[in-house]
Amino acid sequence: MSQQVTNELEVDEYTLGLVGPEQEWAGTVADGGTVRTHTPPACWGPMITPDFRGGHEVTKPIRVDGAEVGDAIAIHINSIEMTSVATSTGSMKEREGAFGSDPFVDHKCPECGEPWPESVVEGTGEDAIRCAECGANASAFGFEYGITTVFDHENEVGLTVDQEAAHELAENARENMALPENCRQHPILLYEPSEMPGTLGHLRPFIGNIGTTPPIELPDSHNAGDFGQFLIGADHEWGLEDETALAQRTDGHMDINAVREGAVLICPVKVDGGGIYVGDMHANQGDGELALHTTDVSGHTEFDVEVVKDLDIDGPILLPNQADLPHIAQPYSDADVAAGEALGEQYGVDVETDMGPIQVVGSGATVNDATDNAFDRAGTLLDMSEGEVRTRCTFTGGVEIGRLPGVVQLNMLAPMDRLEERGLAHLVRDQYDL
Repeated sequence: MSQQVTNELEVDEYTLGLVGPEQEWAGTVADGGTVRTHTPPACWGPMITPDFRGGHEVTKPIRVDGAEVGDAIAIHINSIEMTSVATSTGSMKEREGAFGSDPFVDHKCPECGEPWPESVVEGTGEDAIRCAECGANASAFGFEYGITTVFDHENEVGLTVDQEAAHELAENARENMALPENCRQHPILLYEPSEMPGTLGHLRPFIGNIGTTPPIELPDSHNAGDFGQFLIGADHEWGLEDETALAQRTDGHMDINAVREGAVLICPVKVDGGGIYVGDMHANQGDGELALHTTDVSGHTEFDVEVVKDLDIDGPILLPNQADLPHIAQPYSDADVAAGEALGEQYGVDVETDMGPIQVVGSGATVNDATDNAFDRAGTLLDMSEGEVRTRCTFTGGVEIGRLPGVVQLNMLAPMDRLEERGLAHLVRDQYDL
């Protein structure tokens, strides 16, 4: 059934932890149109809510008019606005008996055995999430080490609080986390962790899970090469046979902190319409997300969409803000070009000055596997041998870690003629004013 195409689309409905072609469309936006989303926190809230099938709560997929399999969609992130006034996070521990093979996916009540049980909240603390059927503590996760953080009015800094303040925030957890009307998670503030009080942190909000729909149904938190490893050989409904099956992912779950306001994210189209989904807004995160989780918040995101025909990429390409590029991956300045041309004249070498920064995202079981995946993707994109990719990235870029154990950004100054051939040159020139 065809959907009405609109130039502006508001999305505030979410899946129950899954992404894939079986999910109901949120609507259809025109090529060149604008999407505004209102998203709840991901990670901790869905993780402690037993009826979720994945570790996030992302939007229903958005169809982009004219996007066909083999194309790509450029997502131009115009704005990101946090609305939560506080959140809780930290490193996790799993609760024995509350899941089958995967604590993010196949939840069950540890006492009555009900799969993905409905749950109710009774009080606050780590035993507050109760099975609606038998009353047992039904959440699959607790904190190994946890903090509760409040944000200043300008969302510039966060401050970790003590037990008394954490408890007060927990008593009005939904309001303090500003959960959207249609979200179905329990707020993680209920757990009221309070270790490390008095620590101040810089904020820089970004989107941790944003991308396009894979051609198979996946838990939303596992649409990546590292978390996706948990699906290989799993005996639940979303188990995969091998790495070949996992290759159908679209790597929407990146946790790359440069996917923020002003960035351009170019995503593969693996189902007609693309099926963009958005979620997992974070207030801040250091490279690598070393605790495996960070400051999940509710918020609004606005972005424009642009179809790139016949790009046929396997995973995302990121054009971050120039300030987020490593020093040696920065666009050449006029002084750089002048100095380079002088060297070229001295040594009789034609100088490549028409170059542009790109970041190719890779994922895998480990950081090394993710980097190999990025090498393969960059080589295919730019028609380069692995040796040339490795050398260019060493001389004009590098690798950054989005998330441990295995999401990376491979930086490179790429020849603009290669980008022109792939239909990407205009995006790079516009992003970096080249």
